[in-house]
This record gives sequence, structure tokens and C-alpha cells, in this order.
Amino acid sequence: MVIVSPALVRKFIESSATLRRAYEFLEADEEVQSLLEMSNIMAVGRLRYNDHGVVHSRIVSGAALEILDLLVKAGVKPSSMEVGISRNLEESMIIVLTSAYLHDIGNAIHRVNHEYLGSLLAKDIVDRMLSDVIPHVDSRRRRMIRQEILHSIYATETNTQALTVEAGIVKVADGTDMAEGRARIPYKLGKIDMHSVSALSVKRVDISPGTSRPVLIGIAMDNFAGLFQVEAVLRPKIVSTRIADYFEVTIRIGDRELKVFP
Repeated sequence: MVIVSPALVRKFIESSATLRRAYEFLEADEEVQSLLEMSNIMAVGRLRYNDHGVVHSRIVSGAALEILDLLVKAGVKPSSMEVGISRNLEESMIIVLTSAYLHDIGNAIHRVNHEYLGSLLAKDIVDRMLSDVIPHVDSRRRRMIRQEILHSIYATETNTQALTVEAGIVKVADGTDMAEGRARIPYKLGKIDMHSVSALSVKRVDISPGTSRPVLIGIAMDNFAGLFQVEAVLRPKIVSTRIADYFEVTIRIGDRELKVFP
């Protein structure tokens, strides 16, 4: 079992020089960091919503790579490898990491349609990054890898079907960032309503191998108000992917455990 946190991504970048180079590129790139800063200016500063900036990017990146790791160990093959776009698992991991890190940059323009906007903003960034990180890959295949990344960003929108394993992973990982008030339902800071009460009741989210399915997402709560986050965000994200059958979700309140998905 691993806890969803900004530190989780380190587990993966420390074991792969190529993945580490991709992550360091994103962390150091001025355009990426400016977009993430503007995303929080828009979401937090102007809309008074919860965090959509660099910390969220790091959290989702780590959760997505952890889910990918569990699925691969269970025999699930990334879609990019199925069709020969990725020639190895490391390239599929780059797709997952990059799209997870960049998925919210569209908020720098507006919250409305931010997934669509983000996929457009990401194009030149991803081209630049792939040329730096995997220069040995021919330009045609780099463009195809880029499109897999852009699809994964676009498909994080709740009602958009994620058509690849990688996109589904990023979409579900986005929904796991809900502990201690970090809920993926945007809620008004300082406002007392179901959104904020449910967000604050979630204390920890962890990912582990499931008992009947490859991935178990466990959510520790103070009270059942947190169930609203699961039903309104995490469940819709899971069911709008093609990998829904690989997940189970439980909530824990004290000594009580309740399976809430499937």
C-alpha cells in the first residue's frame, strides 16, 4: 500500500533515468511552471476553488504511475504498446507521467473547457520535451506519442470517454487527490456546503493491489460526508474509462470498511 502524496512520484523517477529526465524537464520548464502558477491564480485566486497547481500535478503524476505499475503487474498492456506507438514500458510511462503533470494547465485560461484548452496548450511543450528526453526516437513516432499525451489530457474531463489505458489511468489518478480538503470537485474556499464538508472529511487516500481486481483505492474518512467525493468525482471518472473493471474502491471510517465500487 502506498499513500497518495506529492512524494509518490519519486518512487518511479528514481528507478528510471529517462523518466527522471522527463520529470525534471517539466519541473524546470518556465512555460510549464508559469501555466501551473496561472492555473492557481485563476482557480484559487479568482474562482476561490481548491488547488489546481504544481502540487496537484505532482500528486496525480505519482498516483498515475502507481496505478500503471499495478495494472502492468496484473498483465494489462498499455494501449500505446498494443499498437506499437510505444516500443517499451518506459515510453508508456512517459505518456502517463507527462499527461498527468500537464492535465490541468488549461485552467490558466479558464476553468470552463480547461481539459480541451490544456490539450492545445500542451502540444508545443510536449514536442519540446520529447525532443529532449527521447531524441533517439524518430520524429514520426514522437508525434504519435505526443498525441497519446494530448488525448490523456483531454479525456480527464468527466464526461469524455478515455479511449486508452493510459488516459484512463490519468483520469482515475486525478480523482484520487482528495485528502485533507484537496477534493477534485472544485469547492469555494471558506464556504460551508456539501462540497467543502465532504472534502475536509477525507483524511487519506492509498493505492494497493486489490483482492478481486488489480487496483484497490482506499479512502480513509472522518465521517460519511466524504462519500460525496467518491460518488460525485471518483466513480464517474472510473466508469468513463475502458479500464473500470480493474478497480475496486473502499472507504474506511475508524474500524469500519465499506466497498463502494464496483
